[in-house]
Amino acid sequence: MQQIFLNRVAPTFLNEEQYANSYIWNKEVYFKKGDRTQIVAPSGTGKTSLIHFLYGLRKDYKGNIELDSVKLANYDLEKVAVMRQSAIAVVFQDLRMFLQHSVKENIEVKQRLAKANNIPSIEEMCEALGMQTKLAQSCGTCSYGEQQRIAIIRALQQPFDFILLDEPFSHLDENNRMKAMSLIEHCAVKNDAAIILADLKPIEYFNAGHTFFL
Repeated sequence: MQQIFLNRVAPTFLNEEQYANSYIWNKEVYFKKGDRTQIVAPSGTGKTSLIHFLYGLRKDYKGNIELDSVKLANYDLEKVAVMRQSAIAVVFQDLRMFLQHSVKENIEVKQRLAKANNIPSIEEMCEALGMQTKLAQSCGTCSYGEQQRIAIIRALQQPFDFILLDEPFSHLDENNRMKAMSLIEHCAVKNDAAIILADLKPIEYFNAGHTFFL
């Protein structure tokens, strides 16, 4: 996938006054493969909704989202599944962990679904983020910050052209934030992929080429 185009997309649950000054809502916005984009959005402006729209989870918006000139609304379930396995990776704000399963099992599920090759090993990524001793531990016994690192590693266990990040570092200290960002950027470069990072404020250690205020 080379391009995502937002053609005057706006959430149906916001009125026009609420997004009148948005750089994204009700505008024509392109995200291209290889881009580094930062979206800055205060609470209540639809940041998480945007991530869900792009990932095909929600359709409560007007306008069109086009993936390589094909409307996402026209994708059937099979095509959406293929898109999520091979083209768009995501780290959700609510993480979506399987709490009763081990850290390793939570990460492996993405690798198995994507049937990925040439992905750095789980052990290698866990070591990079200081999680190598947690692999056999139940995910539910991990702190929220540890679960964020698990979610990041899991998202990187697939090929992708775009990776969507919704407040991915909110419970990490500065050192782990920089390590996680470095790992994400390393994998994005390897895939020649775009990063779309949405957060409450600018991330100073993210080398964004574009910043949009939602």
